[in-house]
Amino acid sequence: MSEAPPSSTPLPSRTARVLRTERRLVHWLLHSASAPPVALELWDESRILPDSGSPIATVRIRTRKALYRMLADPEFQIAGCYVEGDLVIEGDLVALLELATRSAPRKGSVQTSLIHKLRRYQLGIRPHHAHNNIQAHYDVGNEFYRLWLDPTMTYTCAYFADDNATLHDAQVAKMDLVCDKLGLRPGDRVVEVGCGWGSLALHMAERYGASVRAFNLSSEQTSYAREQARTRELTGRVEFVNDDYRAVTGSYDAFVCVGMLEHVGLRQYAELGRLIDRCLVGGGRGLLHSIGRHRHFPPNRWMQRTIFPEGYVPSLREMMAVFEAGDLVVHDVENLRDHYTLTLEHWLEGFEQHRAEVERMFDERFVRTWRLYLASCIASFRAGWHQLYQLVFTRSGESTSLPTRRLEPRRHRSA
Repeated sequence: MSEAPPSSTPLPSRTARVLRTERRLVHWLLHSASAPPVALELWDESRILPDSGSPIATVRIRTRKALYRMLADPEFQIAGCYVEGDLVIEGDLVALLELATRSAPRKGSVQTSLIHKLRRYQLGIRPHHAHNNIQAHYDVGNEFYRLWLDPTMTYTCAYFADDNATLHDAQVAKMDLVCDKLGLRPGDRVVEVGCGWGSLALHMAERYGASVRAFNLSSEQTSYAREQARTRELTGRVEFVNDDYRAVTGSYDAFVCVGMLEHVGLRQYAELGRLIDRCLVGGGRGLLHSIGRHRHFPPNRWMQRTIFPEGYVPSLREMMAVFEAGDLVVHDVENLRDHYTLTLEHWLEGFEQHRAEVERMFDERFVRTWRLYLASCIASFRAGWHQLYQLVFTRSGESTSLPTRRLEPRRHRSA
């Protein structure tokens, strides 16, 4: 990185000038991040430019306090300073985050690794904590999510069967993909845990003739799903239960879990597996769809504290605890990582299109928080830090009606 002359704007008072030691610390911070091609502007308006090429973004550190916060705990405080407006990024935020993600240490920061080791035994989530965690993220308001999700209100990875698919096409294709992998038939009894706004449960009943019981802790999502069932005259085939997955009772031909495992907690994986074993009938089958990792990484503390309280993204090996405890056999594993990248890009684009409305509904800090969350997720999937796994399974030692080979993806077009 090379120094740039200060801007022509008058400098603040001498007490606000950047000290020589602080400038060295800034250079150290940049080089520890593999010297990303950014222009850095400090609080006294002096600038540091990349050694070569054009910067992909301009990063402004607006206060001395922000610099020291970021130096003390980069993983957590860089995000905090951005949300609070003390760190301003102008330019391609996703590209910058992707560069930072690719250059970040694979073991996480010292602080994160230590905290994770100390808390690993606590990675179990009891029902009352689960309820609070879900409310914190999913009950911020249906109108907010309606602004940038597709018309089905599906908040999980879509499946883009071809390059011309819209987000809505891809979400419907994902629902068909799940149903086809399960070999769903009319009359099948299905239980879904973590059903969101109900799009998949309604799809299984309406398009495939299944009888569905769907569980969800979010009261706002459950109310919306019940209204959709009434509007579409499906109340006799779909029951939406506002309760924890541990309240599941009864016997079912299929078990579906799309996007909920991240909220279960490692210590509850065995409990979930035993629940699946109890509720599946002979010949029953299931599908688990979850964000994952190719090996264990400590969770990002800012994301875990701010976006998904107590959330945890498991490795593929850690996911196996569910199936081993339930004596379940995994038949197929598919990684839809690239599809989730595309899904997130659509979500961020929709979010930015409605930024002004979101700010009126909440405030500027909320906008920056969610922009950073969505952009960080895109960067993480692009860089390969996160995967999206779909696993199809059955009870062990029993015959199965699952498809013997992967089917051609269905293609949908919005009307």
